[in-house]
Amino acid sequence: MLNGMPSVSERIGVLLMAYGTPATLADVETYYTHIRRGRPPEPAQLRELIGRYEAIGGSSPLLEISRAQATGLQTQLEAKRGGHFQVELGMKHAPPFIEDGVQRLIDAHVQRAVGIVLAPHYSPLSVGEYLARASEAAGEALDLSFVEDWHLASSYIDLLAERVSESLSHFPVEIRDEVDIVFTAHSLPAHVLRSDDPYPQQLGETAEAVASTIDLAHFSIAWQSAGRTSEPWLGPDILEVTRELAAAGSKGMIVCPAGFVSDHLEILYDLDVECRALAANAGLPWQRTSSPNADPVFLEALCDVVIDRLAMVAK
Repeated sequence: MLNGMPSVSERIGVLLMAYGTPATLADVETYYTHIRRGRPPEPAQLRELIGRYEAIGGSSPLLEISRAQATGLQTQLEAKRGGHFQVELGMKHAPPFIEDGVQRLIDAHVQRAVGIVLAPHYSPLSVGEYLARASEAAGEALDLSFVEDWHLASSYIDLLAERVSESLSHFPVEIRDEVDIVFTAHSLPAHVLRSDDPYPQQLGETAEAVASTIDLAHFSIAWQSAGRTSEPWLGPDILEVTRELAAAGSKGMIVCPAGFVSDHLEILYDLDVECRALAANAGLPWQRTSSPNADPVFLEALCDVVIDRLAMVAK
């Protein structure tokens, strides 16, 4: 091994993890039950979720995009470091599950692998659960290390900055300095604020890094897609922020969902349908930054994060 990279004969595995999505409307109940840890949803809850999928065309493109990201990441790794990598996909709540991805690496006789979640910010309640399941599945059969967070990876920050700049170009030049940019991530139960959970701070750090890169005048953070539970979730919610900006006479709003890297329900419905409609009804000009998806620029950024992790493990 040289500088943490595989020798000519060694193959390194990468377990790329994502949230998961139902393949069809018929799979929504099974998927929802899995999210609820085996408790079937109430009929009204199920109808509401199915309605959201119907509103975006009947299904989410998340699985297709995640597969393309896995293929693209392997291509990037092989281009940079030679043909020594095997990237497998594992989902948290739908096939192929995290455990399936780990088993494929084991069956391929991969001895060493890096796990990375397609979410840049770390919380024990989110990314931590992925890593725990992957670690348990690997056991003693696979030497599996993890990237816990990558919210300040320079190439990812540069990509977000480019996407914000592109969205700003849709506004008249004379008001661009007055447009409000709001960075979002998936909300979590508010009790994380009572612990040392780094998740809220990390979203703020991402926002500040992007703002510094392109000298943003007006930016803030908000949370989206909170769970429907009785306990409070992190706020302010993006819909609340949208109402407040409209009421304050904002010249325009750009939502940058920095905590998400793929188009899926939380982007295509929660933002593109719900938030966009709210802004339109309030007369607030609105844009969303395009998702990284399988853009080679994003996959190169992810490749750099994996290579850096391999180098750290080797020290």
